[in-house]
Amino acid sequence: MGILIPVLMLGSLGAIFGVGLAVASKRFAVQSDPRLDKILGLLPGANCGVCGGAGCFGFAESILSGKLSIDACRVSEEKVKEEIARLLGQKLEQETKKAAVLHCAGGEKVKERFIYQGIKTCAAANLVLGGQKACVYGCLGFGDCVRVCPFGAISMSPQGIPVIDEAKCKACNKCVIACPKKLFSLAPVTGRVIVSCSSHDSGRDTKAVCPVGCIACGLCQKTCRFNAIHVIDNLAVIDYAKCTSCAECVRVCPMKTIHIK
Repeated sequence: MGILIPVLMLGSLGAIFGVGLAVASKRFAVQSDPRLDKILGLLPGANCGVCGGAGCFGFAESILSGKLSIDACRVSEEKVKEEIARLLGQKLEQETKKAAVLHCAGGEKVKERFIYQGIKTCAAANLVLGGQKACVYGCLGFGDCVRVCPFGAISMSPQGIPVIDEAKCKACNKCVIACPKKLFSLAPVTGRVIVSCSSHDSGRDTKAVCPVGCIACGLCQKTCRFNAIHVIDNLAVIDYAKCTSCAECVRVCPMKTIHIK
């Protein structure tokens, strides 16, 4: 009998708390948007975070609240984005497909200033006098970009230069951020002209350390009929809004620094 009373009291308290929690859960429940589950069902479930959201769930919540656009998901196919747009009653803006571009073609062709024996990452090597390469602007070749790419779109060539698989590239910008030399940019995939150099040294100094670097001769700028390429701070820079991919600059470049894909 002495044990029964405490048991009954605890049981009564448990029942009271249970009823209270049940009432509170209904009264203070936050109604979720029924479209949330539908959007999650359409998303690839990669949870890569490239969109800027906390995984696919965070992305779905963000597009429902208007914080992110549907195009922020770089992994979803176009038909998936269109389906989500229909679900939200939105019109999907067609955007030009982009991919990462590497603005360096030096690799093993570039002379080295010293033998680097530190941690084999570009970030670490860059902390030691800007890296071992005689061109302080060029690729260090340790593959930080390869490791950071969530889609396996970048590999290292035997010549020590990153190679981008445009079919796999989602233009997520991670390689752009990871490269300590800032050698990557995002550019249109179709018929794009690429300047494979980032050096701002004088033409003479660039040529002394790299056989494929921009020497700021200005022939590309003089040849372009569309005013789409200019030599700025000893480096050819392309205005993709004006470029027609006529390839005249490619033809006249004496160092073969400019090429077209």
